[in-house]
Amino acid sequence: MLMRHVLFVCVENSFRSQVAEAYFNRYAPVGWKAISAGTRPAENVHPMAVELMKEDGLDISKQKTKPLNRELQDLAEIAVIVCSGSSCPVIHSRKVLKWDIPDPSSMSIDEARKIRDELKIRVLQLINHLNKNQSP
Repeated sequence: MLMRHVLFVCVENSFRSQVAEAYFNRYAPVGWKAISAGTRPAENVHPMAVELMKEDGLDISKQKTKPLNRELQDLAEIAVIVCSGSSCPVIHSRKVLKWDIPDPSSMSIDEARKIRDELKIRVLQLINHLNKNQSP
């Protein structure tokens, strides 16, 4: 079976896109896989993202940040831009969604937890659409 891909993108690929990728891959429909990337990848996944995902039973401590490139954009059937503001990348994939999620990296852990929870809800909604074989 040919694997279908969702690409989650933010600027640094250290928080929002990593969280979305982890949730998608945890609950992914059969035949789907998430990848994530950033336009200016940070050196590491943000420690608060690692901590918040651990709270929800997911270990992303070994995840690496990745640069956004044409190959990933071409691979993705759906690209989801999870950042907000003018620094968000322009994506060239077959289907592009924009979620406009604030950057939690400088927020308190309680505020960042709300962002994590919002990402989880959005990812589960996307998966629900895919399971119904609908366009997101």
